[in-house]
Amino acid sequence: MTDGLLMKAPTEWTRTTLGEACSRGQGGIQTGPFGSQLHASDYVSEGIPSVMPQDIGDNVIRDAEIARISPADAERLSKYLLREGDIVYSRRGDVGRRALVRAEQDGWLCGTGCLRVRPGKKMDAVFLAYYLGHPEVREWIVRHAVGATMPNLNTQILGAVPLVLPSLVEQKAIGGVLGALDDKIAVNERIAVTADKLAKAVFHGYGKYTSRQLSDVADITMGQSPPGETYNEVGEGLPFYQGTRDFGMRYPQRRVWCTAVTRRATENDVLVSVRAPVGHINVAIEECGIGRGLAAVRSNAYPHVLLYALSSDSSIWHPYEAEGTVFGSINKKQLSRLVVHWPDGEQIDALESRLKALDNSVRQATDESRTLATLRDALLPQLISGRLRVRDAEKIVEDAT
Repeated sequence: MTDGLLMKAPTEWTRTTLGEACSRGQGGIQTGPFGSQLHASDYVSEGIPSVMPQDIGDNVIRDAEIARISPADAERLSKYLLREGDIVYSRRGDVGRRALVRAEQDGWLCGTGCLRVRPGKKMDAVFLAYYLGHPEVREWIVRHAVGATMPNLNTQILGAVPLVLPSLVEQKAIGGVLGALDDKIAVNERIAVTADKLAKAVFHGYGKYTSRQLSDVADITMGQSPPGETYNEVGEGLPFYQGTRDFGMRYPQRRVWCTAVTRRATENDVLVSVRAPVGHINVAIEECGIGRGLAAVRSNAYPHVLLYALSSDSSIWHPYEAEGTVFGSINKKQLSRLVVHWPDGEQIDALESRLKALDNSVRQATDESRTLATLRDALLPQLISGRLRVRDAEKIVEDAT
């Protein structure tokens, strides 16, 4: 709880609330437009991005599938437009997540279902975004959210978040230290994305393919969900993935473990989502358990060829996007009969080697980013509480990067 955070901070730091601090200068907390102001029919294929709850990651805005509105609607809803340095929250669901608005996102819309925090003059936006990510602050927000079944956040609750602020100079210094780690993580993400695109181009450029059923080229293990009481978040048992919630760009992120795993994936198995969204793909980075939302697909000889055979052509999954009564699904029989383009000829070994080299770049960038994220998350509570001074943290970051 943030009472502990307030007590640990140096006595000279200012105690206040988010609402009070934001009200100084041109700051404030505001909801996005309501559904009556922006209908489903108003969204367009090209235009101004509109940030929705599903687009909010951990201090980042995901724009891969972001909705858009026309310039005319953006002008009509101009009071909801985001500026660099704003922070956006979801008003419902995972209300502890927040994202800092970067320079390239200036002018985007704070969409329906979101809240916008605009820092006041006495706050550094980068520092504030990290402060709001402190585990005690996130826990406070979740605990005070309203709603019996789904947490809901409003401007009053968010405005009451307790703040402890060092001087503006120190805020900027703390934000700079933590931001340096995130900048390096962002570079690694771009390296991984570029390597993935190159690998897809290599796969498509091979030229000699034959149509094969998936069961002819790979082994398939459908997931199964053990009893709920066997799950934990303290690292007991095997890492366990139920569906796509923990999927990353290539590898899933550990969050849940299970002590009674019944179906397993091994390192380099392709993890395929078999329930909506069908066909989303990650790769097992280690031995792990899989729940009924996933299947593990394995090729001992050509694991990297298999990955791109399944991920390079999204159209192979389209027939199964509405197979379930409400949501899309694919069963083992259908997955076994899935037709993929499989490289033919003597050069498949060379293709596997080229794809493996590019995937090693993805793996290396991902591993380094996870190490840096762990360091960032360890430094965050110490810097925010004042237990660790900036000059000492800078030395730690310098040694790590």
